[in-house]
Amino acid sequence: MSHNDHSMRTPMGKVRYLGSAKSGTTHVWHQRLTAYALLPLSIFFVILILSLIGKDYNSARAILAAPYVSILILLFIGSGIYHMQLGMRVIIEDYVHAHGSKTALLVANTFFSVCIGISAAYAVLKLSLA
Repeated sequence: MSHNDHSMRTPMGKVRYLGSAKSGTTHVWHQRLTAYALLPLSIFFVILILSLIGKDYNSARAILAAPYVSILILLFIGSGIYHMQLGMRVIIEDYVHAHGSKTALLVANTFFSVCIGISAAYAVLKLSLA
């Protein structure tokens, strides 16, 4: 949106991210929700990594294989990957103006995000279910 588009919105519309057609900008809300989810999940993840320092392989594996740890790691991965994908989508939409390039980059962004997410989830599940 240009600067003029923003000035035409009501203050409530700005807070709700509503344009003149009253349609919400869903990805902005999703990005905020994932950011809020990532706050405690990131703290958990850092504490988890710090707790693994000095542990032998079997001890570290036992900690990482605990159900609540695996679930929190999967939530961290899912939220982080989705947050990353949304952020890159906004950058691509804002700065790539050629339609073909924009479409190709949006597809590549989604494909990359899905591949990284599935790979990370597979690693966690393999560790926790082995």
